[in-house]
Amino acid sequence: MRRFADVAALVAAQGEHLGHSEWHTIDQDRIDLFADATDDHQWIHVDAERAAQGPFGATIAHGFLSLSLLPAFGPEVYTLDKPPAMGINYGLNKVRFLQPVTVGSRVRDGIELTEVKETPKGLLLTMGHRVEIEDEERPALIAETLSLLVP
Repeated sequence: MRRFADVAALVAAQGEHLGHSEWHTIDQDRIDLFADATDDHQWIHVDAERAAQGPFGATIAHGFLSLSLLPAFGPEVYTLDKPPAMGINYGLNKVRFLQPVTVGSRVRDGIELTEVKETPKGLLLTMGHRVEIEDEERPALIAETLSLLVP
């Protein structure tokens, strides 16, 4: 984990790769809970028997499940000793789901601080994310997220 003294130290890292999160196993319980939370019970996600005969040979995580893990990965990659008053999810510029995450796979996130802009409300950080699947060449997804740090 990379430690920064404060927001100014983080801003100084603009353009740098900040590191990788821990590996996280995507199990069927997590997939089922996400299906329940989103009412997306498509067989490719929740029917192990049918999915075994499908195109991926097993159930797969929802793309949005993989995306929803980004907030959990961040604190594993970097921390601020003196955080701002508040950090707000400001949205996404780009998301691409490149490869399905089959049940039992392990994923991690690599994060790069690509841009920092000063706004009247605070600092707008653009982070590049690459969610990797262990032992796979192609990532599960790439995303560009926006976070507003309010002083």
